[in-house]
Amino acid sequence: MKKTFLSDKTPIYCIIPTEALILDEHIKGYLDHGIFVKENDTIIDVGANIGVLGIRLSKSFKSIYIHSFEPIPEIFNVLKKNSQISKNKNFKVYQKGIGHKSSKQKFTYFPNSPALSTAKPEMWKKNPKAFIKAVKGSIKNAPKKFWWAKLIPSFLIPFIAKRLLKNSRKIVCEISTISKIIKEQNINEINLLKIDCEGFEWNVLMGIQQSDWRKIHSIVMEIHDVENRLNNTVKLLKKHGFKNIKTEKEKALKETKLINLYATK
Repeated sequence: MKKTFLSDKTPIYCIIPTEALILDEHIKGYLDHGIFVKENDTIIDVGANIGVLGIRLSKSFKSIYIHSFEPIPEIFNVLKKNSQISKNKNFKVYQKGIGHKSSKQKFTYFPNSPALSTAKPEMWKKNPKAFIKAVKGSIKNAPKKFWWAKLIPSFLIPFIAKRLLKNSRKIVCEISTISKIIKEQNINEINLLKIDCEGFEWNVLMGIQQSDWRKIHSIVMEIHDVENRLNNTVKLLKKHGFKNIKTEKEKALKETKLINLYATK
């Protein structure tokens, strides 16, 4: 475990310092597009990774309730450490994934790029060129601090992509559901549900019981738009009262099927 500093000198523990900074850039747009968070709100963070969102919200608000879920043990240990240094006693962390039912699920952990760890590794294996494009986009649109990334020649990118996926290993993790967490933690409302779980997002939505949808006020999620997933997600959210739905592609991910979705009631 390493310690680094975000762009505004906020300390954070991490596995790979450069990845922590990229994750920080990734979440900067979460509170745009009509998404609003205030004091005493409750946030559920599915696919919390090392807890950048929790760190940011804990710094911005004196009183905020955060439930962060990360199934991979190596990443969870860092998340737990960051919840402790946040000094937010209501920043709770859980070593489990979230899906459509309580179960055990096999995840693939990528030690060279922990943020890519997923229960759906086939999404990249089916289309390796898409992964290379994602890596290329991330490099060419890296944070300003990594100015040198733009100097990396294109012919090296496939080799970098290959290295990021190297030495992966399978880990069996516990899976719960949003509705089970709502019941166990006695949650009356979820002001923001954030989902970023590398292709497992539809499973997360399927784990929300009919009666619990009314408790969710806004959603930010990353969608892997395969098998008509974006359209199906929009239909599902509209069915449950989400009237304002916007989508956006990050510059770094323009050539991929990754889309950010923002929904409010």
